[in-house]
Amino acid sequence: MTNDEIRAHLFELADEKYQAFHQNLCPGVAQIIGVRIPKMREFAKELAKDSWQQYLENPREDYNEEIMLQGLVIGYVDTDIETRLTYLAKFVPKINSWAVCDSPCMGMKFIKKNRERMLEFIQPYLNSEREYEVRFGIVTLLDYYVDKEHIDYVLEVLEHVKHEGYYVKMAAAWTLCECYLKCPKETNAFLENTQMDIWTYNKGIQKMTESRRVTAEDKIRLKAMKK
Repeated sequence: MTNDEIRAHLFELADEKYQAFHQNLCPGVAQIIGVRIPKMREFAKELAKDSWQQYLENPREDYNEEIMLQGLVIGYVDTDIETRLTYLAKFVPKINSWAVCDSPCMGMKFIKKNRERMLEFIQPYLNSEREYEVRFGIVTLLDYYVDKEHIDYVLEVLEHVKHEGYYVKMAAAWTLCECYLKCPKETNAFLENTQMDIWTYNKGIQKMTESRRVTAEDKIRLKAMKK
């Protein structure tokens, strides 16, 4: 498909009510067409089947969905890890909202077979000065590395991330919550000694106490740990 055809199809998929809803969720992002995520994923899978390299070499990116679509396609194409990461490195600096970050991350199932290589890849983003690059690194950890094998590393990252951006701190808080749900022993020890910023620490505990997967007894204890 040509870029004109891709844009036209995105507008065909648009939902006016969702456009207004999504606009409220992504303040400051002006150009939102309003395509729901399931439809974005379906379209990305179609593009990933044929001529995807031609598309990714020169995509349009005036609209929020046009940027997101690139990340989704990168997750779905059938290619080797280094080729995929070459395109991903071009995509990450374009991320302009939490949605453009998080939705492609969820579709990057290739990470499961390339975990150590992906850890190497995200290191520069975890140390970036750009808010959404840091969020990309943290959300990648949230989606694919919160387990017994990587829990110490994930918690260490949360300890040392110092970016003041709201969307970085929210990603860190969600990740801290997920760490507690999947690895409570290690995360409890972390909570007792961490020097992470108070806002993120407290927000993470709030997420834990809101979870249905946490017992009433543990919720009382966690609330008492707020700073």
